[in-house]
Amino acid sequence: MLAATILRTKDGLPLQGVAAIQMLWAILKPTPRMRNDIFTLLLLLTTLTACGQNKMENKYITWDNFVKGFGKEMVSAEDVFNSMVKNGLKDNTLTKMDFTFVSDQKENLLKLGEFIKTHYPYTVQEVKKFENLWEINGETNEFPMSADNLLYWALDMYKRGYEFDATIDAYGGLADSKTAKFPIMDTTKADIYFDKGVECYNKGDLSGAIFNWTLTIEIDPKDPNAYYSRAIVKNELYTWKSALKDYDKAIEIAPKFVSALINRGGLKDENEDYQGAIADYETVLKLDKLEPEEKQQAYFNLGNTYFNLKDKNKACENWGKALDNGAEYAKERINEHCK
Repeated sequence: MLAATILRTKDGLPLQGVAAIQMLWAILKPTPRMRNDIFTLLLLLTTLTACGQNKMENKYITWDNFVKGFGKEMVSAEDVFNSMVKNGLKDNTLTKMDFTFVSDQKENLLKLGEFIKTHYPYTVQEVKKFENLWEINGETNEFPMSADNLLYWALDMYKRGYEFDATIDAYGGLADSKTAKFPIMDTTKADIYFDKGVECYNKGDLSGAIFNWTLTIEIDPKDPNAYYSRAIVKNELYTWKSALKDYDKAIEIAPKFVSALINRGGLKDENEDYQGAIADYETVLKLDKLEPEEKQQAYFNLGNTYFNLKDKNKACENWGKALDNGAEYAKERINEHCK
């Protein structure tokens, strides 16, 4: 399955309304643990996020508002976490978070509430009027609290709020060291947490997927699939530098991990590291026993990167090789740029 990436601003946020050129090879290499459910996982997530982001013209939280507020949300998450630590929070304490979304339209929050109840294991209350705005309150399930986990949860909620022309207005959780509970962290749980991450991902619970794949990594830091999977979600949450580090780690552990190499190449291209992208695609093409789809994707993306470098001849050459290997989707680029 192929999933179009989102072109980004210099801040690492997606450019809205621009057709993406680079494509991700969005299949996790199956292992005995992963079975076949991975093959539906990635396409489903892409559909959920893409549809949410493009389905309406926001009036309350515009795209510019979203971009400008992104950094503030990251700082807020850090402040909330530090406050919880001062109150006795220990890393990985299982914690529930209360949250509030606001919007200028009741209908926006009704739709957001239904989305959250469908895709997240959270409880949501009725929408209520608050001065000139509407608000909806809710509570998460328990998740292991750390600085990174709270950050990705906050960005997940910030993204979901934007998709329904709303914004997360407040959140917090209790930190009682006397009653603290923690995830079980023995080796028998690594597969369970990985599969739980897949389940969250299938449902569209982006931060839940990160929580569980992070637990997998903490138990088994040599699992390339967990790093690869987490990288995809981090990129969906617009933290491309952190996603790149996870791809790096996956490839360090498994140098012939084709999907990770192709995805990392796409991410490098998006952020103008064109030579790095070319190196990743060429590494793929030098490997033995590639699947046809892997060759198609590597040649197609290689063509896109050369096109971004304004080398039309090499771009057309590689799009042609992609087509020769069965990539019918390369015809559009060839017809547009190679005649």
